[in-house]
Amino acid sequence: MSWQSKHIWIELIGGSRKISNFCWAFILFLGSLGFVLVGTSSYLGKNLISLVASQEIHFFPQGIVMSFYGIAGLFISSYLWCTISWNVGSGYDRFDKKEGIGCIFRWGFPGKNRRIFLRFRMKDIQSIRIEEVKGRISDRRILYMEIKGRGDIPLTRSDENLTRREIEEKAAELAYFLRVPIEVFSN
Repeated sequence: MSWQSKHIWIELIGGSRKISNFCWAFILFLGSLGFVLVGTSSYLGKNLISLVASQEIHFFPQGIVMSFYGIAGLFISSYLWCTISWNVGSGYDRFDKKEGIGCIFRWGFPGKNRRIFLRFRMKDIQSIRIEEVKGRISDRRILYMEIKGRGDIPLTRSDENLTRREIEEKAAELAYFLRVPIEVFSN
């Protein structure tokens, strides 16, 4: 989502709070919980889950392996839930022609560098670059901004599946607003 006037461009960037992340975290949590319950029921010799007869599963080695996979899955699920709750990757891009200042802000993981904030002069922006990364299944396109002295800064997420036309339109609008050239690279 973006907002634009004659002198200001603001684009809001979505983070980890996506429906797919919620679905994966929920499915992973339920599956992992099932593995832990089956491993525990094989250890206790009681049916904690009515779908699986614990007498058929021996604790050594099947119950231990299922418990291990369940605990590992619960750790991965908790990681996903944390990234969703912290909304990692969200933020905004702001360009102000009147002040001649550009700002890029993103939320990261908690800690010393939780807030990622880059502030630069707009006259230091050299170009907008589209990089096409060829994959085995599909190609990805990432939009970068080249800033003098700071290198290339990604403006889109690498998992954002924009079509060639969408990324070109986005790059053209931003390049026109900033009055910089567009470069296209493919790997």
